[in-house]
Order: sequence, then C-alpha cells, then structure tokens
Amino acid sequence: MSDNIIQCNSLEDVRKQIDSIDEKLIKLIAQRSLYVKQAASFKKTTNEVIASDRIEKVINKVKEMARKQDLNPLVAEKIYRIMIKSFIEQEMSELNLLYQDVRKSYY
Repeated sequence: MSDNIIQCNSLEDVRKQIDSIDEKLIKLIAQRSLYVKQAASFKKTTNEVIASDRIEKVINKVKEMARKQDLNPLVAEKIYRIMIKSFIEQEMSELNLLYQDVRKSYY
C-alpha cells in the first residue's frame, strides 16, 4: 500500500494529497451509490432493503481487505457501517415513495 505514498515536505503538501484522495473517494462512493440504486430496484420489502446477513458479509469482507492494506479494520468497519446505513435510508425513502405511488394509483 505504501508504494504510492509521496513523501510530503509540508502540511500543505499533505493536505493537497488528502484532497486528491478525497476527490477519488467521492467519485467511487458516487459510483457505488448508482449500483445501490440498481439493487434497490430489485427489492420490494423492508427486509430486502435492510438485508442484515448481506451487511455482515460486506463488513467482514471489508475488514479483511483493510487488514491486507494495513488499515485498522475497526476504522474500515465504522466507515462502512455509516455508509451502508446512509444507503439503506436512501433505499427506504425510495421504497416508501414507490409504495405511495402504488397506493395513489389504486385509490
């Protein structure tokens, strides 16, 4: 992992590198969100959205990937749990909107 790390000469240089990484992270999270949105289109119930078993599989996989990259697995777990929770909230909102549209069309 440390192969791509540039030795910075100032705090400003460090912050520039972090900003560059943040930009890449946001792009990847945005990509991930598009796949989450696709997955949501296949889900019809709250249980399918929450998918506790799937969450734990993802968390375990991420923790293992973190270990291999010398990242504290608990940091990776916390980040992913927050991200997953946020995506679940988004999916639930979309599912509720879909349900409201269906109800309106029948009543």
